[in-house]
Amino acid sequence: MAESETKRPRRTPQERAAAVDEKIAKFNQSIAELEEKKTAALAEYDAKITVLQERVKALEAKKQEILAPKPPRKPRKTKKQKIQEIVQQAVKSGMSVEDVASKLQVEIAE
Repeated sequence: MAESETKRPRRTPQERAAAVDEKIAKFNQSIAELEEKKTAALAEYDAKITVLQERVKALEAKKQEILAPKPPRKPRKTKKQKIQEIVQQAVKSGMSVEDVASKLQVEIAE
């Protein structure tokens, strides 16, 4: 008789099905939470990706700027070249070399 008192009661199939339904509901809830985390993580990674793509575009523009040929520089003129240019302009305007020398108060040795 001691054995009959210690036996645990058996659950009915409806009770077992209800327990399974509870577990299914918990799993569905955890799936929904994971989906929310997934979408949040995807949004976060998408934002990081767009930032990195913008950096890549900026670097590519910088690369193109580096590789583009620079416009040629105007060569510098020496002092002698500048003086010759001034004398040529004076001669073009109708002055003679002697006139230029007299304006500069310089004597020309012949």
